[in-house]
Amino acid sequence: MLNIENVVSGYGKIKVLDEVSFSVGAGERVVLLGRNGMGKTTLAKTVVGLLPLWSGSLSLESNTINDWPPYRRTWDGIGYVPQGRGLFPKLTVEENLRMGLYGTRPRTNSIADEIFDYFPVLGERRNQAAGTLSGGEQQQLSIGRALVGKPSVLILDEPSEGIQPNLVASIADRLKSLAVDTGLAVLLIEQNIDAALRFAERCVFIDNGTVVHACSAEDLKQDESLVGQLLGV
Repeated sequence: MLNIENVVSGYGKIKVLDEVSFSVGAGERVVLLGRNGMGKTTLAKTVVGLLPLWSGSLSLESNTINDWPPYRRTWDGIGYVPQGRGLFPKLTVEENLRMGLYGTRPRTNSIADEIFDYFPVLGERRNQAAGTLSGGEQQQLSIGRALVGKPSVLILDEPSEGIQPNLVASIADRLKSLAVDTGLAVLLIEQNIDAALRFAERCVFIDNGTVVHACSAEDLKQDESLVGQLLGV
Protein backbone atom coordinates (compact mmCIF):
# COMPACT_ATOMS: atom_id res chain seq x y z
CA MET A 1 0.00 0.00 0.00
CA LEU A 2 2.50 2.66 1.19
CA ASN A 3 6.16 1.92 0.54
CA ILE A 4 8.94 4.10 1.94
CA GLU A 5 12.30 3.16 0.49
CA ASN A 6 15.69 4.70 1.35
CA VAL A 7 14.07 8.08 1.99
CA VAL A 8 16.38 11.03 2.62
CA SER A 9 14.91 14.43 3.49
CA GLY A 10 15.35 17.45 5.73
CA TYR A 11 15.08 21.21 6.05
CA GLY A 12 17.19 23.55 3.93
CA LYS A 13 20.64 21.99 3.92
CA ILE A 14 20.08 20.04 7.14
CA LYS A 15 19.53 16.33 6.58
CA VAL A 16 17.10 14.78 9.05
CA LEU A 17 16.12 11.46 7.46
CA ASP A 18 18.86 9.07 6.39
CA GLU A 19 17.65 6.24 4.13
CA VAL A 20 14.47 5.37 6.01
CA SER A 21 12.71 2.25 4.72
CA PHE A 22 9.53 0.42 5.76
CA SER A 23 6.03 -0.20 4.44
CA VAL A 24 2.43 -0.16 5.61
CA GLY A 25 0.08 -2.69 4.04
CA ALA A 26 -3.67 -2.53 3.50
CA GLY A 27 -5.43 -2.85 6.85
CA GLU A 28 -2.11 -2.81 8.70
CA ARG A 29 -1.58 -0.77 11.86
CA VAL A 30 2.01 0.48 12.14
CA VAL A 31 3.32 2.77 14.87
CA LEU A 32 6.44 4.89 14.33
CA LEU A 33 8.18 5.46 17.66
CA GLY A 34 11.10 7.64 18.63
CA ARG A 35 12.21 10.42 20.92
CA ASN A 36 11.60 14.08 20.10
CA GLY A 37 13.69 15.40 17.23
CA MET A 38 14.44 12.00 15.69
CA GLY A 39 12.64 12.64 12.39
CA LYS A 40 9.11 11.30 12.87
CA THR A 41 7.26 14.45 11.82
CA THR A 42 9.80 15.08 9.05
CA LEU A 43 8.94 11.68 7.62
CA ALA A 44 5.19 12.36 7.76
CA LYS A 45 5.61 15.71 6.00
CA THR A 46 7.83 14.13 3.35
CA VAL A 47 5.31 11.37 2.65
CA VAL A 48 2.41 13.82 2.27
CA GLY A 49 4.47 16.21 0.14
CA LEU A 50 4.95 19.13 2.54
CA LEU A 51 8.71 18.59 2.45
CA PRO A 52 10.73 17.67 -0.67
CA LEU A 53 12.13 14.18 -1.07
CA TRP A 54 15.91 14.48 -1.47
CA SER A 55 16.43 10.89 -2.56
CA GLY A 56 14.86 7.47 -2.26
CA SER A 57 11.36 6.49 -3.30
CA LEU A 58 7.77 6.82 -2.10
CA SER A 59 5.03 4.72 -3.64
CA LEU A 60 1.31 4.38 -3.06
CA GLU A 61 0.06 1.03 -4.29
CA SER A 62 1.76 0.76 -7.72
CA ASN A 63 2.29 4.51 -8.21
CA THR A 64 5.56 6.30 -7.52
CA ILE A 65 4.60 9.61 -5.89
CA ASN A 66 8.03 11.20 -5.43
CA ASP A 67 7.21 14.32 -7.45
CA TRP A 68 3.49 14.57 -6.81
CA PRO A 69 2.19 17.75 -5.15
CA PRO A 70 0.35 17.32 -1.82
CA TYR A 71 -3.13 17.70 -3.33
CA ARG A 72 -2.57 14.83 -5.77
CA ARG A 73 -1.33 12.57 -2.96
CA THR A 74 -4.55 13.39 -1.12
CA TRP A 75 -6.69 12.69 -4.21
CA ASP A 76 -4.97 9.32 -4.63
CA GLY A 77 -5.54 8.17 -1.08
CA ILE A 78 -3.24 9.68 1.57
CA GLY A 79 -5.03 11.21 4.55
CA TYR A 80 -3.05 13.29 7.06
CA VAL A 81 -3.83 14.32 10.63
CA PRO A 82 -1.10 16.83 11.57
CA GLN A 83 0.37 17.39 14.98
CA GLY A 84 -1.62 20.18 16.60
CA ARG A 85 -4.78 19.18 14.65
CA GLY A 86 -4.81 22.13 12.20
CA LEU A 87 -8.53 22.89 12.55
CA PHE A 88 -10.36 26.07 11.61
CA PRO A 89 -11.49 27.16 15.10
CA LYS A 90 -14.21 29.61 14.00
CA LEU A 91 -15.83 27.14 11.60
CA THR A 92 -18.35 24.62 12.87
CA VAL A 93 -17.66 20.91 13.17
CA GLU A 94 -19.62 20.26 9.97
CA GLU A 95 -17.82 23.05 8.10
CA ASN A 96 -14.45 21.61 9.14
CA LEU A 97 -15.54 18.18 7.94
CA ARG A 98 -16.68 19.65 4.63
CA MET A 99 -13.20 21.09 4.12
CA GLY A 100 -12.04 17.48 3.93
CA LEU A 101 -14.34 16.85 0.99
CA TYR A 102 -11.99 18.89 -1.19
CA GLY A 103 -9.66 15.90 -0.97
CA THR A 104 -12.11 13.56 -2.71
CA ARG A 105 -11.80 12.54 -6.37
CA PRO A 106 -14.33 12.26 -7.89
CA ARG A 107 -15.61 15.15 -5.78
CA THR A 108 -18.45 14.38 -3.37
CA ASN A 109 -20.55 16.83 -1.37
CA SER A 110 -21.75 14.44 1.31
CA ILE A 111 -20.13 13.41 4.57
CA ALA A 112 -20.32 9.64 4.98
CA ASP A 113 -22.51 8.48 7.87
CA GLU A 114 -19.67 6.21 8.99
CA ILE A 115 -17.74 9.25 10.25
CA PHE A 116 -20.46 9.88 12.82
CA ASP A 117 -20.71 6.17 13.60
CA TYR A 118 -17.04 6.01 14.58
CA PHE A 119 -17.03 9.46 16.24
CA PRO A 120 -20.59 10.11 17.54
CA VAL A 121 -19.57 13.33 19.29
CA LEU A 122 -19.08 14.95 15.88
CA GLY A 123 -22.73 14.42 15.07
CA GLU A 124 -23.76 15.76 18.45
CA ARG A 125 -21.59 18.88 18.00
CA ARG A 126 -21.93 19.39 14.23
CA ASN A 127 -23.17 23.01 14.58
CA GLN A 128 -20.66 23.96 17.29
CA ALA A 129 -17.53 26.01 16.56
CA ALA A 130 -14.47 23.76 16.46
CA GLY A 131 -12.51 26.09 18.73
CA THR A 132 -14.99 25.51 21.57
CA LEU A 133 -14.53 21.73 21.60
CA SER A 134 -12.44 19.90 24.17
CA GLY A 135 -9.00 18.63 23.16
CA GLY A 136 -10.27 15.10 22.67
CA GLU A 137 -13.23 16.27 20.60
CA GLN A 138 -10.95 18.41 18.44
CA GLN A 139 -8.71 15.42 17.79
CA GLN A 140 -11.68 13.33 16.73
CA LEU A 141 -12.71 16.15 14.38
CA SER A 142 -9.23 16.30 12.89
CA ILE A 143 -9.31 12.55 12.25
CA GLY A 144 -12.85 12.77 10.87
CA ARG A 145 -11.84 15.56 8.48
CA ALA A 146 -9.07 13.34 7.07
CA LEU A 147 -11.45 10.39 6.76
CA VAL A 148 -14.13 12.18 4.75
CA GLY A 149 -11.65 12.17 1.86
CA LYS A 150 -11.90 8.35 1.91
CA PRO A 151 -8.16 7.69 2.12
CA SER A 152 -6.57 4.29 1.68
CA VAL A 153 -3.66 5.35 3.93
CA LEU A 154 -4.05 7.48 7.06
CA ILE A 155 -1.03 9.14 8.71
CA LEU A 156 -1.51 10.58 12.21
CA ASP A 157 1.13 12.67 13.98
CA GLU A 158 0.97 12.49 17.80
CA PRO A 159 -2.85 12.28 18.12
CA SER A 160 -2.61 11.62 21.88
CA GLU A 161 -0.88 14.95 22.57
CA GLY A 162 -2.75 16.99 25.19
CA ILE A 163 -5.60 14.50 25.60
CA GLN A 164 -6.69 12.78 28.81
CA PRO A 165 -5.76 9.08 29.02
CA ASN A 166 -9.28 7.61 28.78
CA LEU A 167 -9.91 9.49 25.52
CA VAL A 168 -6.52 8.43 24.16
CA ALA A 169 -7.53 4.80 24.72
CA SER A 170 -10.93 5.39 23.09
CA ILE A 171 -9.43 7.03 20.00
CA ALA A 172 -6.83 4.24 19.68
CA ASP A 173 -9.61 1.63 19.80
CA ARG A 174 -11.68 3.44 17.16
CA LEU A 175 -8.69 3.75 14.83
CA LYS A 176 -8.02 0.04 15.29
CA SER A 177 -11.64 -0.73 14.39
CA LEU A 178 -11.39 1.47 11.30
CA ALA A 179 -8.35 -0.38 10.04
CA VAL A 180 -9.86 -3.79 10.73
CA ASP A 181 -13.31 -2.96 9.31
CA THR A 182 -12.29 -1.04 6.20
CA GLY A 183 -8.79 -2.20 5.24
CA LEU A 184 -7.42 1.28 5.90
CA ALA A 185 -3.62 1.33 6.24
CA VAL A 186 -2.69 3.41 9.28
CA LEU A 187 0.69 4.89 10.19
CA LEU A 188 0.53 6.30 13.71
CA ILE A 189 3.37 8.52 14.93
CA GLU A 190 3.34 8.38 18.69
CA GLN A 191 5.33 8.79 21.91
CA ASN A 192 2.61 7.44 24.18
CA ILE A 193 3.74 3.83 24.45
CA ASP A 194 0.46 2.66 26.03
CA ALA A 195 -1.58 4.08 23.16
CA ALA A 196 0.91 2.68 20.65
CA LEU A 197 0.71 -0.86 22.02
CA ARG A 198 -3.08 -0.67 22.34
CA PHE A 199 -3.33 0.14 18.64
CA ALA A 200 -0.37 -1.37 16.80
CA GLU A 201 0.33 -4.60 15.01
CA ARG A 202 3.88 -3.56 14.18
CA CYS A 203 6.30 -1.02 15.66
CA VAL A 204 9.10 0.80 13.85
CA PHE A 205 11.69 2.73 15.88
CA ILE A 206 13.54 5.72 14.47
CA ASP A 207 16.64 7.33 15.97
CA ASN A 208 18.61 10.21 14.45
CA GLY A 209 16.68 9.87 11.21
CA THR A 210 17.35 6.15 10.76
CA VAL A 211 15.23 3.07 11.40
CA VAL A 212 17.01 1.20 14.19
CA HIS A 213 14.51 -1.54 15.01
CA ALA A 214 11.22 -3.06 13.88
CA CYS A 215 9.14 -5.66 15.65
CA SER A 216 5.60 -6.81 16.29
CA ALA A 217 3.63 -5.10 19.03
CA GLU A 218 3.36 -8.46 20.75
CA ASP A 219 7.17 -8.79 20.86
CA LEU A 220 7.38 -5.35 22.45
CA LYS A 221 4.79 -6.24 25.08
CA GLN A 222 6.76 -9.35 25.99
CA ASP A 223 10.11 -7.54 26.22
CA GLU A 224 9.55 -4.22 28.00
CA SER A 225 13.32 -3.64 28.20
CA LEU A 226 13.23 -2.82 24.46
CA VAL A 227 11.26 0.33 25.21
CA GLY A 228 13.97 1.56 27.56
CA GLN A 229 16.75 0.63 25.17
CA LEU A 230 15.16 2.29 22.14
CA LEU A 231 13.36 5.24 23.67
CA GLY A 232 15.49 5.88 26.74
CA VAL A 233 12.54 5.62 29.13
